[in-house]
Amino acid sequence: MRHITTFAGLPVMQFGPGVVDKLDRAGTPRSAVAWRIETDYEDSEEVFGSILDRCLDVVGGESIHAFVIGQWGEAYDTAPPLHLLIAARARLPHLRALFIGEMTGEECEISWINHTDVAPLLAAFPGLEILRIRGADGLQLSPVRHMRLRELAVESGGLPAAFLRGVVDSHLPALTDLELWLGVSEYGGDITVEDLTPVLSGSGMPRLRRLALRNAEIADQVAAALAGAPVVPRLEELDLSLGILSDRGAEALLLGQPLTHLRRLDLSHHFISAELADRLRAELPGVDVDLSDQKEEDDGERYTAVSE
Repeated sequence: MRHITTFAGLPVMQFGPGVVDKLDRAGTPRSAVAWRIETDYEDSEEVFGSILDRCLDVVGGESIHAFVIGQWGEAYDTAPPLHLLIAARARLPHLRALFIGEMTGEECEISWINHTDVAPLLAAFPGLEILRIRGADGLQLSPVRHMRLRELAVESGGLPAAFLRGVVDSHLPALTDLELWLGVSEYGGDITVEDLTPVLSGSGMPRLRRLALRNAEIADQVAAALAGAPVVPRLEELDLSLGILSDRGAEALLLGQPLTHLRRLDLSHHFISAELADRLRAELPGVDVDLSDQKEEDDGERYTAVSE
């Protein structure tokens, strides 16, 4: 993975010496970028706190609408210091988008990134609309009520079922976009199709328009479940990319309920044969079907795009 260049529709700007002055000289509003902060992997929580304080002082917390948190020290051993963000909530009155754990594999493998319960964070920022998290080791979500969250995404090499239960048990009426990288069992991805039933029913997420169940070793089973899932008719975009979807899953999608209402169907990074790929394109003529990055089995094995 590479560092992102945009987040929440804004260019990402690394906070550092002279950056704010450069923006001001260019006449670019400080709120027109997503501000990114990080520390070195050897740095302590106190160092992270000082960088956070410096950023809020220099940029002006009231000008930060989107925040990207990179490395916070030994991320493979220490959860992000969310309590420091929570303590600074009064200084971030307009925060609408937050990315936690935006780091590359060279900084920390995705399945090693340590996390904790993010419910207190959501409770502290009732105006938050976008929350994206990279990594899922120790990640939890105690049931929470949040009226503004529109997009929730977790990138992982293995997503624990306990986190999914927290999502299902939470009250998130504004949610339109749910993106979960299910991953593989070797790295803690123990979600089953049965665990996904409440999501696929659509009953607790009335505004959901994009459902992304990505990077899944159970991609074929998920596709079979989606073939009759009540949530599908209301979706505009369905994303099963980065996983090990094969002809079995593609056939299930073709034989299931109509998908012609979709604006986009993302199946990129797949193990679907050319014949089935042609059928998908032919039978979904008005849908933007992404079948890029076709993979071949390696000695009978299929692999997700992201694991460790």
